[in-house]
Amino acid sequence: MIWAKEETLERSDIEAIQLTRLQQTVHRVYEKVAPYRRKMDEAGVKPEHIQSLEDLKNLPFVTKQDMRDNYPFGLFAVPKDNLVRIHASSGTTGKPTVVGYTKKDLEIWTECVSRIAAMGGATSKDIAQICFGYGMFTGALGLHFGLENMGAAIVPSSTGNTEKQIMFMKDFGTTLLVATPSYALRIAEVAQNIGIDPKKDLHVKIGLVGSELLTEAMRAEMHKLWGEDMLVTSNYGMSELMGPGVSGECEQLCGMHVNEDFFIPEIIDPKTGEVLPPGEKGELVITCIYKEALPLIRYRTKDVTRLIYEPCKCGRTTVRMENLDGRTDDMLKIRGVNVFPSQIEEVLLGIDEIGPHYEIIVTRQNHTDKLEIRVELVQPVDVYKQLEELEKKIKYKLRIVLGLDAKIRLESPNTLQRFEGKAQRVKDLRKENL
Repeated sequence: MIWAKEETLERSDIEAIQLTRLQQTVHRVYEKVAPYRRKMDEAGVKPEHIQSLEDLKNLPFVTKQDMRDNYPFGLFAVPKDNLVRIHASSGTTGKPTVVGYTKKDLEIWTECVSRIAAMGGATSKDIAQICFGYGMFTGALGLHFGLENMGAAIVPSSTGNTEKQIMFMKDFGTTLLVATPSYALRIAEVAQNIGIDPKKDLHVKIGLVGSELLTEAMRAEMHKLWGEDMLVTSNYGMSELMGPGVSGECEQLCGMHVNEDFFIPEIIDPKTGEVLPPGEKGELVITCIYKEALPLIRYRTKDVTRLIYEPCKCGRTTVRMENLDGRTDDMLKIRGVNVFPSQIEEVLLGIDEIGPHYEIIVTRQNHTDKLEIRVELVQPVDVYKQLEELEKKIKYKLRIVLGLDAKIRLESPNTLQRFEGKAQRVKDLRKENL
């Protein structure tokens, strides 16, 4: 189902909307947001210089550090009195990033999420169980209001108490699950442990997953536990930009459609900042062109992807983001080799004898980087020779993909940590080992 006519416009019409809204946004932030004005003045760019979408590349970038430096409201373009909602990140590595919304911003957010949900197969007939944590995190409330706007019945169960989550799913007849991929797998695992088969005993047919990278191997694992008929789609957003609703997969599963009348995506070389040609992979940069409270311009997301401009079989003409490869700040450089955790996950989830839970540990010994990967066995194995052969198999497959060796630790089932929110699977301990 296509939710809005703006999803099927001609490219020229999309770009006309984008240019008008970009020019209006640049004028507004230059007048009302002092840090933007300073950045633009330093770059020698004035609002009147933005005559085409091509001129966007001349505007300075904004980063998460800019938001922290101007904590809490220094980048806002409206007075506090105009705000009706405030969210913030956890701030575990410094000052939190604070985001705010006017009444109009919330209406636009709801519209964007409704589009994304419709792309992912949601309808007014669904019973949608939201297993994101409610609170300062934008994911839960964003999906809540977008799905509710469609007419779906919402079960705001949040995270935790997984057995009760499963009871609600069974008793309420939940048809749509909102969760991180790792928590969706955890729910299915717990269900099996208490004698419930998610494929037969539950009615969940749609998974709108986000807040975490969804690899194809993880999608296959979801199908293995929830059933091949389950439609699992990834959606993208971050609180700085709005929350969920920036883009999402349709039922064709060939990239995430960007809501281009509200956001302009670019791909840049993360080292030089130069804009890359269409189809090339690099760092995603997003410009918000229809937000009142916090209209970020050229925000560096640090997410790695590429853009696909060919129209989709679903009928939408909006540009698509390829599902993320990882983040520039997630990339590990190990003995001179660039390693993304997603590469490791793709290998591990393709091996039948081990489960979807793993841990990546990087250390340094005698000035040499060491990579260790802990994985769980699906079933206990008592025969040493079988364990040895499995370990060799995993090491071999990883060496082909990564180009380096890793130490493999095989753990008993149900040993490694489970996550209800965003999974934290990487421990880089090299600073501690200097």
